[in-house]
Formats: sequence, structure tokens, C-alpha cells
Amino acid sequence: MLDCVQTETGADPRFAVIWLHGLGADGHDFEPIVPQLRLPPELPIRFVFPHAPEIAVTAFGGQRARAWFDFNPAMGPDLPGMKKSASQIRDLIQNEIDGGTPAERILLAGFSQGGVMAFHTALYYPKRLAGILALSTFLADGERLATDKAAANANIPILMCHGAHDTVLPMSLGESSRVALVNAGYAVEWREYPMAHEVCRAEIRDISQWLQTVLGKQD
Repeated sequence: MLDCVQTETGADPRFAVIWLHGLGADGHDFEPIVPQLRLPPELPIRFVFPHAPEIAVTAFGGQRARAWFDFNPAMGPDLPGMKKSASQIRDLIQNEIDGGTPAERILLAGFSQGGVMAFHTALYYPKRLAGILALSTFLADGERLATDKAAANANIPILMCHGAHDTVLPMSLGESSRVALVNAGYAVEWREYPMAHEVCRAEIRDISQWLQTVLGKQD
């Protein structure tokens, strides 16, 4: 099981958000966002921030860093690495289920490389999940959707947020991913902000409202 940082917004959480960090960061990266979301106490959520394993990253000259999969700009997605991490993320989902939180009250969130994994895990997960929050990221394996997407999550709520000035993962990459998802039958909410590869205050407000709407429907 992956090591995780956990924080709860109230007693006896009825919901869980598994939030996946970006390349080279760790589970602490998005921990400070929880109080900034200003979520109401009547919607108690357990936030789970796992640490990705340390692996050799080609884009870093082979240096080891926390990553969900290898990143080599010349070679495209590391599908074997993604498959391995997806299995570990599914274990985290199962851990929440075993702890009493049903799958339909578990939401996957991710930033950048973590967002790639949120898509890669949730879209093919066999049980209904609460939603996908995809921040400054893209869909790495959209061609699989035609044959492998999970019927249980065909109507999963999706919020994609991206910065118009992102030079790490250009917004056009996010936009093309949104188009691929819509063409595959998914309903996608899209938000863009005048920011780089980061998170801004207006985005945090939008995320908070979306979480309350999506999870509130499960209550």
C-alpha cells in the first residue's frame, strides 16, 4: 500500500477524495488546499494524499523522483508504469471501501501527472465512483475508451481545470483531451484560468463548489 497523508474535514467522514500529486512532488503538495476549500462541516470528507513511488525519470536525466510513471518527452506515455500505478491507486480505493466508504462516495483528483492517473484509473474502474477532478493535465490513453471504458463510470462527473499560460502542459493538450472525452460520451465541465502550471484562488473556489455539488448528490 502506498504511504499517504490524510486529513479530514469533519468527524466520521462519509466521503473520500484521493488526490494524486504531480511529477517530482509528494503527498504533502496539496495538503494545504483542504482548509482553503472551506468545505461545510455537514459534508465531512477524508482527503487522502498518496506519495508516488520513487523511480528513475528519463526527463530528469535518470535521477530518481516521485512519479506515477516515467516521463520521456520523446517516447510518449509510459503505459506499463501507468498500469502499475493504477493498480496501486485501485488498492487505495479498495482500502476506503473496506473502511466503510462506498465506491460511489470516492472521488479521484489529480494535478498534472496525477491527473493523468486519475483519468487512467477512474475511467476503467469497474465500480461507480463519485467523480474525477483533473487539474492541468491530459488524457494519455484516450484510444482505449472505445473498447475498455467501464460502463459503471460512463456518466461520471468530470471537472477539468487548466491554465491559459501553462508552458509545461499547454492548455491545447487539455482541450484536446476534453474533446476526446466528450466524443466518447462523457460530460465534462471545463474551466480555464489566466495562470501557468499551478493552482489559483479562483480555481480553488470553483473546485470547492464542484465538490459540494457532486458529493452532495451522493449524500
